[in-house]
Amino acid sequence: MSNPATISTNVAVDAVKDDLQLSTERGPRPKPFFTTNRIILYSILVVACLYYLFPLYVMIVTSFKTMPEIRFGNIFAPPVEFTGEAWAKAWASACTGLTCQGLSPGFWNSVKILIPSVIVSTSVAAVNGYALVNWRFKGSEIFFSILIFGSFIPYQVMIYPLVIITRELNIFGSIWAVILVHMVFGMPILTLLFRNYFASLPVELFKAARVDGAGFWRIFFEIMLPMSLPIIVVALILQVTGIWNDFLFGVVFAGTQNYPMTVQLNNIVNSAQGSPEYNVNMAATILTGLVPLVIYFISGRLFVRGIAAGAVKG
Repeated sequence: MSNPATISTNVAVDAVKDDLQLSTERGPRPKPFFTTNRIILYSILVVACLYYLFPLYVMIVTSFKTMPEIRFGNIFAPPVEFTGEAWAKAWASACTGLTCQGLSPGFWNSVKILIPSVIVSTSVAAVNGYALVNWRFKGSEIFFSILIFGSFIPYQVMIYPLVIITRELNIFGSIWAVILVHMVFGMPILTLLFRNYFASLPVELFKAARVDGAGFWRIFFEIMLPMSLPIIVVALILQVTGIWNDFLFGVVFAGTQNYPMTVQLNNIVNSAQGSPEYNVNMAATILTGLVPLVIYFISGRLFVRGIAAGAVKG
């Protein structure tokens, strides 16, 4: 006859085994949501968001207030009398020096500068990156090194030579001068991005196309370019942001009749006529930064994908 103590021990062991088997089948216990690491992480993210969003909030609420409310009210309080007059004045009638046409002329000048600069610099950089990866020529590495070295030269060092070059080309003081300068300074870093992206693509695609008899341009347009949407979006966002927000090249090369939006904004904010209109200044500032902000929000996910892909190989 079995010992009762032995039986009870065996039953207890079997029960423990069953519990272990059930816990293994169910998986690990879920971690609590409010862990120390998660609290610290989310606290840092919230502080960072407030740090960047709070000035934007002040700008927005100030742009919808009247000047008496701004002078005597709380800067952080929402507008008591909601009005869009400051936005209309910033766009159409604010004085930018001797003229009082608002930001609208500068907006269209910026568009005229932006579109050809972005298209040409992105297109040439895409072809450069493709050629440097798949169609290596004698001295290609030296050419690439010089090109990348040029992207780290400060813009201010190159202004005087570029003034002389644009003067000799008879385009100084015109929109074409600004377009040329932006194309030249945009191509090195974009070439680096496209080169790294094309280097991350499977080389078997290129070899298979060569075996089938495809040439330089056919491979580029039918194989490489359709696969390059993420890096193209990165190039577009970088160029749109850099060109639209540029002040230095616009004020030096454009001429008084072709000032871009950023120069017009500077003239509105620093106008010496009358008392400062803070609501108009805030509205003009938001209008100036609206284009790159909208483009980034539309294509932000592709931007992150393209940056990651373009940094895989050097």
